[in-house]
Amino acid sequence: MKLSEIKIAFQNELSDLYSKSEIEELFAIFCEHFLELNKVELRFNLDKDLSEVESQKLSETISELKTGKPFQQILGETEFFGMKFFINEHVLIPRPETEELLELAINKIKEQGQKEVIDSTQTDSSRTLKHSDTQLKILDIGTGSGIIPIVLKKHFPDADISAIDISEDALKIASENAKLHNTEINFIQKDYLNEDLDKIYDVIISNPPYIGIDENPEIEDSVKGFEPNIALFSPTSDALIFYKKIAGGAENHLSEKGMIFLEINQKLGNETLELFHNFSESALSKDISGNDRMIFVKK
Repeated sequence: MKLSEIKIAFQNELSDLYSKSEIEELFAIFCEHFLELNKVELRFNLDKDLSEVESQKLSETISELKTGKPFQQILGETEFFGMKFFINEHVLIPRPETEELLELAINKIKEQGQKEVIDSTQTDSSRTLKHSDTQLKILDIGTGSGIIPIVLKKHFPDADISAIDISEDALKIASENAKLHNTEINFIQKDYLNEDLDKIYDVIISNPPYIGIDENPEIEDSVKGFEPNIALFSPTSDALIFYKKIAGGAENHLSEKGMIFLEINQKLGNETLELFHNFSESALSKDISGNDRMIFVKK
């Protein structure tokens, strides 16, 4: 079978699910994955005779795509923040909005660290720099595939970073990703809603389940049918339950001048922000699409 025949099969069999441009992109993604042909090389190799194994892999891919399965799960990997991460059905596929959350966190942490260095040298040379990146204690709540703590560890290599999740299967993938990127993260299996934290952190960051149960019909089948619902939907009728727990726990488990970074439900921006009105600083930020998507809090 020639590669051009597989391309036609992609177009014919996936037209009910994807647009023409999406099919072209999927074809290119899987040709690069299985055949090691980039987009430029692909154009000049459509007459290539495929081996039986290559033909079978690409045909099986079409069958999996027809079920609505996300292409990232078929590949078993995805790109996030310019890095490769393993994924499977036990973890969410990373979204661009979470990259924006990390950009906000990285910038704010750097700003805070620099400010503390300046203040300490001006007031007391013997003071330890508790907010410099060398001593930061960071916690990621609901880590999933581990993307958030791993990216933060790459930017703040001397930080002490912990990450918790209720899912043992998710933590297995997170550990594999940490090994892939040679990062040391303290992964902890914990039912956060029903267990208290036992340490104090300088930074708490989270992209918790924030879709309300009443929003279930609005979520695409390709999402809720293949990604873990426990990571998508609030476990109760209260879509803000995780945020309330984080706000309450910050009193005893967030250091002085500590910071919180949260990805939120765009429909509940003001309601979520109100939970943090007692903090010295709290702000709602929009994502690149103009939706209320992130909250920054300082104690």
